[in-house]
This record gives sequence, C-alpha cells and structure tokens, in this order.
Amino acid sequence: MNPLDFLLDLLNPELAFLPKALAVAVMSSIVCGVVGTFVALRGMAFIGDAVAHAVFPGLAVAFVVSGNLVLGGTVAGILTAVLVAVFSQNRRLKEDSIIGVFFVAAFALGIVVISQAPGYAGSLQQFLFGSITGIPDSDVLVVAVTGLLVLTAMFLFHKEFVTISLDRESARAMGVRVFWLDLVLYVLVTLAVVISVQTIGNILVLALLITPAATARLLTDRLGVMMTIAPLLGAGAALLGLYVSWSWDLPTGGTIVLVLTAAFLAAWCFAPRAGLLARRRRLRTAAA
Repeated sequence: MNPLDFLLDLLNPELAFLPKALAVAVMSSIVCGVVGTFVALRGMAFIGDAVAHAVFPGLAVAFVVSGNLVLGGTVAGILTAVLVAVFSQNRRLKEDSIIGVFFVAAFALGIVVISQAPGYAGSLQQFLFGSITGIPDSDVLVVAVTGLLVLTAMFLFHKEFVTISLDRESARAMGVRVFWLDLVLYVLVTLAVVISVQTIGNILVLALLITPAATARLLTDRLGVMMTIAPLLGAGAALLGLYVSWSWDLPTGGTIVLVLTAAFLAAWCFAPRAGLLARRRRLRTAAA
C-alpha cells in the first residue's frame, strides 16, 4: 500500500476506527516521549516497567465492571506507588526489591481479576498486546484530556524534576521535597502508561516510555532539545508503525516498537557525536 492509499483509508468514513487509532497512538506517544525523558535520565526504566504491571489490576477491574479504564489504572498505579514509597522506608530492603514484590503482585492480581471476565483469553490478549483498532470514541477524548493534564503537570514541575534528576541529595539539602516529587512523577508515569496500554499493550508499553527518550539522548546533550526530539520520534514511529501494520496486516503495537527500535539503532550508529561511527572517527584521529 502506498502512502496515498493509506491517506484515503484514513479519510474513508467506513474505516472510522483508523483515524481514531492514529490519533490515540500519536497522542500517547507524545505524552510518553515527554515523561520518558525523565524516566531515562534518572535510570528509571525498571520503574516504568513496574508501573506498567501495577496498572493492570485497575484496568482489569474497570473492564470487568465496565468502568473507566484510565481511572481504574490510575488508582491502581497510585496505590501501588504509595505502598512502595511507604515500605521503602525500611532501609533493610532496597527500593528495587520492594518494587519487585508489589508490582509483580499487582500484575498477578490483574490476571486473577481479568480471568473472571467473559471471554477471558481475548480480554487478556487485548490488555497485554493492545487493541488499537477497537478504541471507542469516548476513549479518544479521555486520552486527549489526560495527556493534556500530564503535559501541563510536566511543564509546571519541570524545574523541580530537573533538580532531583541531576542531584537528589543536593536537592534534598536545599529543602526540595524529593519524596513528594517522586510520587508526582510516579503518578505522571502511571497516567502515561494507562493512556498508552490500548495503543501498544501492557507488555510493550515500556518501549514508548524509554526508546524515544534513549534515542533522543544519543542525539543531543541538551534536556530541552531531548524533550522535543523524544515525543516527535514517538509520534513519527506511531504514524509509520500504523501505516506499515495496516499495509501488511501486522500487529500494530509490535510494529510501532520495531520502528522505534530501528530509529534507536540508527542513532546508535550514526548520531553526529555519540554514534558508533563518530566515536570511531575520534579514536582514529586521536591515534593519528
């Protein structure tokens, strides 16, 4: 399928689900790109993966009772984040151990809950791998509003997030409320994950958070530029991934992730300063 045919399909009233899928994919990719910048900077990839597991029981409960998925996932994610924060006060256990206990337990609880729903196998597959072509109109609005709220919060707390990302101990010494800012960031990561689950699924959602930000980090040393490149990469990958998946009848979530991975590998090799080729040129120059 050529790009013109894809554009005509987007404008075809009989394929109304396709532009909705594109809109949700692009919006969630932009939000994850911005939030993922701080996730990558702080080395919080494990947190992102853990949050993706933590929201699952809330999504499952909301699905079973025909409630709002965003609300259900957010409540579950926040509750688990608070539990981790509280139990992490015991210094005999490291935070990653507490995260491993609670977030995996949350995912297991989600599986148990969703197993009680009719059509268990199909429902589980939808949550794990996404169902972008079956998104209702109401969810498009929910994703848009939630995404706008997340981006607004990122803008309002930008300076504080930068401070605790660069030097947590200095920030704490200056009186910055690191604990509460961590909770705010966990909530924003949770919201970003929840609105992206339908696009890419619970298993692959970490790619939207980490891969665009990691790719942008290879391309620039400036945080502001990184926060611009990451969402643009995510949105571009969502568009190209949907096009490829629609053209060749491939799973949408997996295709978007592969496009993002290809962009990361290209940056790893060809980035002007941090790429493999650039580093080899510098070594040859130094040796000469």
